[in-house]
Amino acid sequence: MSMFGDRAVELLKELQRCENRDLPPYNDDEVRQILEEVRALHDQNCVEGAEIGQKEEGQLLIPGIYARHAAIERNKRCLLAYVHNRMQKLRTVRWNQGSILPPELRESLHEDEVEWFGKYSRSLATYMQSVGIDLTQNLKPPKNLFVEVRCVEDYGEMETDDGHSVQLTKNSQHFLRRSDCEHLIHQGVLEQIA
Repeated sequence: MSMFGDRAVELLKELQRCENRDLPPYNDDEVRQILEEVRALHDQNCVEGAEIGQKEEGQLLIPGIYARHAAIERNKRCLLAYVHNRMQKLRTVRWNQGSILPPELRESLHEDEVEWFGKYSRSLATYMQSVGIDLTQNLKPPKNLFVEVRCVEDYGEMETDDGHSVQLTKNSQHFLRRSDCEHLIHQGVLEQIA
């Protein structure tokens, strides 16, 4: 026999098991069942709440009402934690990988999450455009202006901010300004050495 709130706790455990990996698929069935449990508990509380004043033993119903109300609150907190955690991971994806969702991640999202990601990306892009700075470029303050990088794949010719051109071929190493190659590091074309 399951207790009130067990499904909600399992939903959070599922997220915790996948903490360092991609998001697990949105568990629409579990969320729906938790919401149904909340509605059933609420309906039962309404019925018994109405009986309190009508019956002599109505006061005996109060502890059950409190227990069901606590279960409702717990389920709500767990659902909010589930949604918040998923949104935080999506926010991290936006800052680290850009405004395009990877296809394997997109498949595991609920349609509302995809919509939220799009709105968040547009909002962030609008703000960065208004201040004139790409905030996603330097998530950590640089220790040096120049970095040593290795080309992971053939990319072709790249022009630096100072007008020089650099040929990026697979396994070639270069000493470049961080601002010139940061976007290529994020895209996986270059990898930073040491």
